[in-house]
Amino acid sequence: QVDLVQSGGGSVQFGGSLRVSCVVSGDIFSIDCFGWFRQAAGKEREEVVVFDSAGRRPSYADSVKGRFTISQDNAKNTLYLEMNSLKPEDTAMYYCATAGGTPFPNCKFNTWGQGTQVTVSS
Repeated sequence: QVDLVQSGGGSVQFGGSLRVSCVVSGDIFSIDCFGWFRQAAGKEREEVVVFDSAGRRPSYADSVKGRFTISQDNAKNTLYLEMNSLKPEDTAMYYCATAGGTPFPNCKFNTWGQGTQVTVSS
C-alpha cells in the first residue's frame, strides 16, 4: 500500500510561481510510475506530467511544457511540482498519483493524494 500526502499550492498572481509537494510512504518499491494531474472546476481531470519511478522520462502536457518542472528528494521520499509563469487557466486542484504493476509508460494510476488547490489570478 502506498500513501500520498500533499502540501503547498495556494494563490498567486499571473506570472507567479508555486510549488506543490507530495510525500510518498508505504510500499515505495511497488511503484512503477508517478504523475501529477489537475482538475479545474467543472472540467475533466487532466494529466500534467507522468514519469517513471526513477524520475526519468517525464512527459509533460503541452499546456505546461517549459513552465512546469518535476523534481524529487529521495532522502525525504518527496516529489515536487514546480510551477512557473502561472496563468489563470492553471487554476485547478492538483493531485499527485502513483501506479504499481503497470510499467511505464503504460501507467494505470491507482493511488492518489488528497489534492492541493492552486489559484492564479489575472
